[in-house]
Amino acid sequence: MSRMLLVTRMLLITGVLFLLAPTASAQQLSLDAMIDRDIASWLATYRNLHAAPELSHREEKTSAFVASELRKLGFTVTERIGKYQNTQWTGYGIVAVMKNGPGPTVLVRTELDALPVEEKTGLPYSSNVKTKNDAGVDVSVMHACGHDIHMTSFLGTAKMLSELKSRWSGTLVMLGQPAEETGDGANAMLRDNLYTTFPKPDFAIALHDKPELETGKVGYTPGYAMASATSIDVKIRGVGGHGSAPETTKDPIVVAAQVVMALQTIVSRENSPLDPAVVTVGSIHGGTRYNIIPDEVNLQLTVRTYKEEVRKRVLASIERIVKGVAATAGIPEDRAPVIKVAEGTGSTYNDPKLIERLVGAFKQALGDENVVQMPPMMASEDFGYFSMDHSIPATIFWLGASDPAKVKASRESGVALPGLHSALFAPVPEPTLRTGVKAMTSAVLELMKK
Repeated sequence: MSRMLLVTRMLLITGVLFLLAPTASAQQLSLDAMIDRDIASWLATYRNLHAAPELSHREEKTSAFVASELRKLGFTVTERIGKYQNTQWTGYGIVAVMKNGPGPTVLVRTELDALPVEEKTGLPYSSNVKTKNDAGVDVSVMHACGHDIHMTSFLGTAKMLSELKSRWSGTLVMLGQPAEETGDGANAMLRDNLYTTFPKPDFAIALHDKPELETGKVGYTPGYAMASATSIDVKIRGVGGHGSAPETTKDPIVVAAQVVMALQTIVSRENSPLDPAVVTVGSIHGGTRYNIIPDEVNLQLTVRTYKEEVRKRVLASIERIVKGVAATAGIPEDRAPVIKVAEGTGSTYNDPKLIERLVGAFKQALGDENVVQMPPMMASEDFGYFSMDHSIPATIFWLGASDPAKVKASRESGVALPGLHSALFAPVPEPTLRTGVKAMTSAVLELMKK
């Protein structure tokens, strides 16, 4: 065989291999081009969602819009999923399913609800919505936690994946969850037979915007990422009377003050420093006038832990301390404190193996420098329930939402940027959405690649 003929054949073989196996960079450029094509539409969607927020348990219009958009993309959509313990509430959960051959089932979640916050960003698409809350009180409503960013990234991801079916195989479940802010939306959907009515996932993933992180970046936290949250109402009952004759009373205000101080020893002296826990008294109310010792004082507490055994131990300590302080003050047994533990939110645990796999996909899509490990936090959310006590590998990752220059200035000055639940929280829409769609699409393609 002549040298020229050999070289020609080698060039032909190289060209065929290149066509049959396009490089990752070429594939990623295609996704970037798709995002460029659709970004203007997503920005319009984001602004519309931001201007029309709905409170938890009231996401009717938001849910209908998201469901309609998913149907347009070819998903089989079921609406009004969710059973609350309060039977007066309607479940506005959405499940959209797209089957594309054999393979794993992957669940992608977004939240639908907003917060009772009056927006003060001054943006042209600011929310002016006012409504009544569950107590019938007039409140303003704002997407102060970025769920509008989440929903738009969710819909963008659904569109990308519906057009990239040649690159993945399996069952894709796009889930719109109501009532994340009140911590009962995920359980309401599970209570409505979520995993028996619809395909049970092999993996569950979600994202959440992060004001402390620059746009263009994503963050990840292996293991425990967010704490459980348990709300506790404590009614300290005393024996009221005239402020000039305290000896004739059993003063619940003094008892409440002693309780607040004694509760601090739970974390400092009863809990291992290797098992993080927080006990915060967020509200204390008692009395009506200068010279009246009241009959009762009401406290509201929040407890945050990662491990369930730590949570149970902290709750037991709270009950022991509250009742013990009251007994020491001579409050009669028939006036003992009343302690009520409300339905809480479980901790969020990111499966380490799943995180490791997704981090590789993120780095390939965004670049190594734009994927950062972040510490866990004691804030809470109910995404963890979808993992069914860690039996389903699940993870939530963080999406940078702030101008890089402002993040740098904040770190240098020590002055925090407006954070989640702030009336001033305003993510930078375009780069945040670009990164959110790119990261989530890449994550799903990694888990469902052919």
